[in-house]
This record gives sequence, structure tokens and C-alpha cells, in this order.
Amino acid sequence: MSERHLPPPWSALMRSFIAALSWLLLIVSAPVAHAHASLLHTSPSAGSTLNAAPQEVALTFTDTLEAAFSKLTVTDANGNEVSQGKAQVNSNVIRVGLKPLSAGIYKVNWRAASTDTHKTEGHFTFSVK
Repeated sequence: MSERHLPPPWSALMRSFIAALSWLLLIVSAPVAHAHASLLHTSPSAGSTLNAAPQEVALTFTDTLEAAFSKLTVTDANGNEVSQGKAQVNSNVIRVGLKPLSAGIYKVNWRAASTDTHKTEGHFTFSVK
């Protein structure tokens, strides 16, 4: 008959301690998820044709914007800027006023930096009849 060797009683306790410590380290070292500001809504709508000229362009994002690093401009078909004043940021919305617009195609250029400093940018057009 062979003898069975049992692990010392502290062995089970040590395995439990190591398992608990491993879980704790995993939880503590897990990276924090940050949402990035993605474009959610535009006014006027991207690609739209308007009967009347808008007085402003407003973009809504999925996350709070960092005003110092976000930008919004509007230009006409010749590349002349028609946005008026500096873009204003309020939480997840950036907006800029417009000079009086005549019929034509206008390009909206934007750069958005969320509070986690992740930057996104893009452009779209709208037209006025």
C-alpha cells in the first residue's frame, strides 16, 4: 500500500490568498474606459438643402468637449470664411454664428477634443437655395 501525501494545511490558505490577490490586482490595474466625442447631430443637417439661410451651425457630440482644443468654421464655395466670431462650447455642443449667407454650397469644418483629450475631426456640406 502506498501512503498518500497531503499538502500542509497552510497550502490551501496560501492558494486562496494568491487567488484573491490576483483578482485584486486585476481589478485595480484594469484600464479606465474613456468615451471619445463622436459627432451625434448637426444643425443644419449634413448634406441638406435649405430654403432659408441658417443663422448658426451647431454640432452635438456624444461626450463633453474641451473648448480650448475644439474648433468650428464654415466656408463658402470659394473657401472664404462665413462663420462669425469664435465657436462657443457648452458641454457636448459647439456652435458658431454665421454671416448672412446667399444661395450656394457651404462647408462646415470641425475639430472636437473630448475631456479625455482624444481628438476627432471632419467636415460636411449644406446648401442654401
